[in-house]
Amino acid sequence: VGRAGDRRGIAAVVGSSRAPLPTWCGPLLRLLLAVLAAGSCQGNSVERKIYIPLNKTAPCVRLLNATHQIGCQSSISGDTGVIHVVEKEEDLNWVLTDGPHPPYMILLDGNLFNRKVMQQLKGTSRVSGLAVSIAKPNPPQGFSPGLKCPNDGFGVYSKDYGPQYAHCNRTVWNPLGSGLSYEDFDFPIFLLEDANETQVIKQCYQDHNVPTDGSGPEYPLCAMQLFSHMHAVTSTVTCMRRNSIQNTFSINPETVCDPLLDYNVWSTLHPINSSGKVDPKKEFIMVATRIDSHSFFWNIAPGAESAVSSFVTHLAAAEALHKASDVHLLQRNIMFTFFQGETFDYIGSSRMVYDMEKDKFPLRLENIHSFVELNQVALRNGSTLWMHTDPVSWMNETVQPQIKNLLDTLSDSSVGANVTLQEAGFSQPLPPSSFQRFLRARHIPGVVLTDHQAAFQNRYYQSMYDTPENIQMQYPEGLSPEETLEYVTDTAKSLAEVATVVARALYRLAGGANDTSAIQADPKTVTRMLYGFLIKMNNSWFQSIIKPDLKGILGDDVPQHYVAVSSPVNTTYLVQYVLANLTGTVVNLTKEECLNPEKAPNTEKELYDYAWVQGSLDPNSTSRVPYCVRSTVHLSKALSPAFELREWGSTEYSTWTESRWKEIRARIFLVASKELEIITLVVGIAILVISLLATHFINAKADVLFSVPRDPGAVAY
Repeated sequence: VGRAGDRRGIAAVVGSSRAPLPTWCGPLLRLLLAVLAAGSCQGNSVERKIYIPLNKTAPCVRLLNATHQIGCQSSISGDTGVIHVVEKEEDLNWVLTDGPHPPYMILLDGNLFNRKVMQQLKGTSRVSGLAVSIAKPNPPQGFSPGLKCPNDGFGVYSKDYGPQYAHCNRTVWNPLGSGLSYEDFDFPIFLLEDANETQVIKQCYQDHNVPTDGSGPEYPLCAMQLFSHMHAVTSTVTCMRRNSIQNTFSINPETVCDPLLDYNVWSTLHPINSSGKVDPKKEFIMVATRIDSHSFFWNIAPGAESAVSSFVTHLAAAEALHKASDVHLLQRNIMFTFFQGETFDYIGSSRMVYDMEKDKFPLRLENIHSFVELNQVALRNGSTLWMHTDPVSWMNETVQPQIKNLLDTLSDSSVGANVTLQEAGFSQPLPPSSFQRFLRARHIPGVVLTDHQAAFQNRYYQSMYDTPENIQMQYPEGLSPEETLEYVTDTAKSLAEVATVVARALYRLAGGANDTSAIQADPKTVTRMLYGFLIKMNNSWFQSIIKPDLKGILGDDVPQHYVAVSSPVNTTYLVQYVLANLTGTVVNLTKEECLNPEKAPNTEKELYDYAWVQGSLDPNSTSRVPYCVRSTVHLSKALSPAFELREWGSTEYSTWTESRWKEIRARIFLVASKELEIITLVVGIAILVISLLATHFINAKADVLFSVPRDPGAVAY
């Protein structure tokens, strides 16, 4: 009724009368048009009065690999159900058997979001969807929706290499892993991030849906609708084939899935030509860590212990090493590497190995002298940090002495520190780590540093609860954001100690012979990074070290570290610029020279990267003081080689893709009984028919109903 076209249609019908309109019809018609115009302006307000949108939610979406689809989706028009709050297992009986108004949309307490409950809900048609509230405090029993054996089948251990260690036969690394993230659900599941919205839903339930004396509540009932229809189905092989067909034959191709991809971040202690090839005789110590995480819900990946603790320690070690006075004299170079997509079958590390093998990277595998990886390091028992090595490599007479030297150097570097390094044991395999992908390609001496000797200490691995609280980050009450940024927590001090040991060991491994006591990681830098990567990206330090055109990535939301399909993601950008800030040099170049270093003399563009960053706020004004940073920081592709080779069914490389979707949204509203809906429909149809008949009658008799009476004073002679 409220569209402009309707107004034109009504005017046309009224104006088509065969007799002229009486004078009183003009004002009436203008009034009618004014009412219709008002309806056009207020059409959306009707929807706002009916529906309450839920704006702070995170959906479970569909991911696919070579053989499976995992995740969740709704029907194409969204799924609707009557809300039922489940706060204890007994409440499930109403949903599964007793409730008279199926299907139900469940508001599930976070403590009940586990495999046992989900398997019950998965096997019934009485459930149309799920909204999960966050458990506070974190579930004390732990919660990990990941696999018990992460990245199984894509590491080094197989039937051809250490078969006794394959498939976590010797050590189950993530015993709490329920595998929920790798199940396929045919109904939508949303996370409620806002406690206020959760309370609104509960209040609506209390007002309308609470059963009385064991019998069903009366209408109207509070209902929820979830939209999360996914376009891709079956597997990566299927969806990529459909993409290919669309791109070949369609004028407007519609992509149904995208590969998970991003960029690795890397830099070197001594500059190298990033577009050339390193001399085969040059030796590099490779230091590595992952920068991505994952959870059951899309883009909810805080990763405090699983990712952030390790890459923050890595960044602090890089800064400490660059500050050493004689690093330019070291015989071996050091490469600092931050891999993306490691959660999904080692996307970043497998791509770098592939590029090295195909001469698409400055280094070759032969250039790697040894490998040091930082894994989960924040939850140490006391002061102990564990050194994991490959038991198969210990049997190699050539590699064994190098591994022993690596372990001895690390142990010696911890003398006098508050960190004790111990060997995990020769009979135990490597934990899930990027190093495994390099070991698949070449026998390289290496060690993985973790806070666990066997199974993970992290009870919230790959979950929404792997938050700052999980690594005991605590701040005094009443601090301002700026004071919180600068407050040095015990966690920051602990990770700085680990970074100090790593930096000193790297110095020794690279050939350094001087005293290492001056090599010291800065706890203040570590605490800033922890705050920025775990609590608030939009802080004064991050603002000062990024390019002006990237300030939009510093949102006010809690930082997340999911690899995604659009690149680079915020985490990658920030690791890149934090690394440049900590290891680079401020150079005296103008903005134009910094943005186009080839125009300035002696910039050695092939060796360095230049970035014009915002700088800090001028104390006496609201403007910033920008400057140019020169560093050796670079990006390289983190896209699985399977997509370069178009081998979408590969068992050698990661094949993970993410489905596309049209819309993701959730809302609640009151729903009437089926009987009332039918009565309303019938009455509406009846009114429509009567209106059509009345309109037809009026139009047919218009010359009688709307004829102008003759002037009685006019007499014909």
